Amino acid sequence: MNNLGTDRRTRKRLATRQAISNVATRLFMERGFDQVTIDEIADAADVGRMTVFNHFPRKEDMFFDREQDGHDLAFEAIRSRAPGTSPVQALGVLAHQMIEEPSDAFPLFADTRTFVETAQASEPLKARARQMRDDFVRALAGVLADGVGRAADDPEAYLAAGLIAATWSIAFTRAHAELSATGNVEAAKGIFLGLIDRGVIGTHAALGGTPFSGAV
Repeated sequence: MNNLGTDRRTRKRLATRQAISNVATRLFMERGFDQVTIDEIADAADVGRMTVFNHFPRKEDMFFDREQDGHDLAFEAIRSRAPGTSPVQALGVLAHQMIEEPSDAFPLFADTRTFVETAQASEPLKARARQMRDDFVRALAGVLADGVGRAADDPEAYLAAGLIAATWSIAFTRAHAELSATGNVEAAKGIFLGLIDRGVIGTHAALGGTPFSGAV
């Protein structure tokens, strides 16, 4: 009974969190991030203000609620990569998979145009995106370093993580610039994958002579 009760509470908590996130996302997309207040989100989700903060300490967290899922996806791609594939190549393969077999969680360039334009219109969201990128680089460096038996603060692991993050960031933003300008989804996908592929080559070249350039 205790386990059943715990499971029920967990499901209820997760359902409440998702409901808040769904309401917040709808309001952000309709009106813009800066124009929506926490009280409005709480009212629309039929919960108290403190319930919102219990699930999302910051308003920005409701907008970027898939952040950890993205980290997990990248790290799993590295850890489960095929023999003979380097971590950098594994993330390149992941990019192609995300385009060729889009998931509901990360529908790149199919349903993300409004999301990106909303983020770019808000200074708090742009600041949070920069923080998220720094957090991702730090976490990715740790995963890469651990894979070759180095310390989490290894400088070359940070270089590898920084180059990977820069490649994905530039590929994503330039692809969305194309999408915003032309509405051409296929052209956006082509730009994204083209820049990812070039970034993989460039990152391997920069990491030559380190454990991160090979299939470790």
